[in-house]
Amino acid sequence: MTSRPVIDDLSSFWMPFTANRQFKAAPRLLESAKGMYYRTTDGREVLDGSAGLWCVNAGHAREEIVAAIAQQAATLDFAPTFQMGHPLAFEAAQKIAEIMPAGLDRVFFTNSGSESVDTALKIALAYHRARGEGQRTKLIGRERGYHGVGFGGISVGGIAPNRKAFSGQLLPAVDHLPHTHDLEHNAFSKGQPAWGAHLAEDLERIVALHDASTIAAVIVEPVAGSTGVLIPPQGYLQRLREICTKHGILLIFDEVITGFGRLGKATASEYFGVTPDIITMAKAINNAAVPMGGVAASRTVHDTIVNSGAQGAIELFHGYTYSAHPLAAAAAIATQDLYRRDGLFERADALAPKFEAAAHALRGEKHVKDVRNLGLVAGVELDSRDGAPGARAYEVFVKCFEAGVLIRFTGDILAFSPPLIVTEEEIARLFGTVRDVLATVQ
Repeated sequence: MTSRPVIDDLSSFWMPFTANRQFKAAPRLLESAKGMYYRTTDGREVLDGSAGLWCVNAGHAREEIVAAIAQQAATLDFAPTFQMGHPLAFEAAQKIAEIMPAGLDRVFFTNSGSESVDTALKIALAYHRARGEGQRTKLIGRERGYHGVGFGGISVGGIAPNRKAFSGQLLPAVDHLPHTHDLEHNAFSKGQPAWGAHLAEDLERIVALHDASTIAAVIVEPVAGSTGVLIPPQGYLQRLREICTKHGILLIFDEVITGFGRLGKATASEYFGVTPDIITMAKAINNAAVPMGGVAASRTVHDTIVNSGAQGAIELFHGYTYSAHPLAAAAAIATQDLYRRDGLFERADALAPKFEAAAHALRGEKHVKDVRNLGLVAGVELDSRDGAPGARAYEVFVKCFEAGVLIRFTGDILAFSPPLIVTEEEIARLFGTVRDVLATVQ
């Protein structure tokens, strides 16, 4: 294989969610990946403790997925799905539908989690309009929620920096539930915190304020990832489901992070035993090999919309050029087969206790103010430096990378979500490296 030339000028690429000037002054460049490891442009091996960006659940460069993409590129590189179709789109949808909660077996494909969220919100609005309640236009998100970067997603999202620059352009008919993160009651919880289910009752206040007849949907992440690994309190999601059902409001679970094995089950819905009306997904849907996302809707939602118009009329005026792209669909099929063949969801479930113990072993280490976990995801919250929030976690992130371990950080919270193929030895190395680095950070 011919090596690519060294890139000396990094100015052309405007990097997403990155301090561009800081990065380009001291870049961290990944050149290749295999299994649990990245390799940098200077030849160092780096343990992937974050599954890329919460997404490479089966590990990197799996031969089955690579072969499926290559074969599909040589067979059918692109086909439209507007008034046309190709077999892999339907096969991929069927495989996804098979592992969704019972009844959520109508799949609309997108290209990312952000697109999945905006699609789900539009489906919710279309559903109520189709059933004669077009006045249901309000959407309820949650503080500290992350639902991508589309205008719909940042409107229902609750991360202040994401909203601030676009505040004048966000959707107006939106309200937010309070978040559930409370270290006074729940610090160092293992699994779901015991305190906080009552916070779901705030939805009743919002319903009373706006009137249920105006509310289309509630959207939450079952486990909030990008805002710092926030675990739902025991009974919280169940209560949200009850209130939504009572008032005829659709419940949307944003499972872009929790889907496909992160909690040891196909979905967080399955893990918690709570079935929403709509699930958004992306990332691990095809091991992030080709951009892809999706929305799984209940048959009730799907059929109400599809059967509402005249025969031959388009029912939902929405879609993307690359919806169910042939290469993405091929990767999705190969990935789902791989998850099943290798029992990766079951593997994650079996590893979860070891992962939990390794994460909570950081309790008492320098700067650590909380550890929280569920399945193969964990967050370690650090005390912030005076006047420099986020600086300490960034330093830990950089030093871990220099020590050969890749983790995520958001604010002063370290996030861990390794590929589901991680071994017990690699789990020990992951958290052991963090422990060693914390000892060196002021």
